[in-house]
Amino acid sequence: MLFDQINTDIKEAMKARDKVRLATLRNIKKYFLEAKTAPGAGDDLADDAALRILQKLAKQGRESAATFSQQGRQDLADDEMAQVAVIEAYLPKPLSETEIEVAVAAIIAEVGATSMKDMGRVMGLASRQMAGRAEGGAISAVVKRLLAAQA
Repeated sequence: MLFDQINTDIKEAMKARDKVRLATLRNIKKYFLEAKTAPGAGDDLADDAALRILQKLAKQGRESAATFSQQGRQDLADDEMAQVAVIEAYLPKPLSETEIEVAVAAIIAEVGATSMKDMGRVMGLASRQMAGRAEGGAISAVVKRLLAAQA
């Protein structure tokens, strides 16, 4: 489980005196604990929920780094990207454009989609199947392109 792995890695980061990694892992643990203790959440944090949290944190970090770079604060941007690198180590390898295309084509065939009217059904299934490995925008672009080509 990711939650247990984070706890173990916090101890290792403390022993190694790795300040960036330790601060990032503690931040991740904070979000995990908030998700575990949210009303109606139950006692365990499932790995898929943990992955969604990690994706959100990585995306926020990248956006913050871009903002800092635009404002001429490269030192802060570098700090953010160092934290993003720690977070991304826990995320599965992202799918390439070709892999997304192959998966979406299979889903289109599976649901029998023939036009843009079927985009919602295809996106729902594709988003679930590729959760944590592809961003929604990339999936959406491929779905639109493949459905438009069928019309």
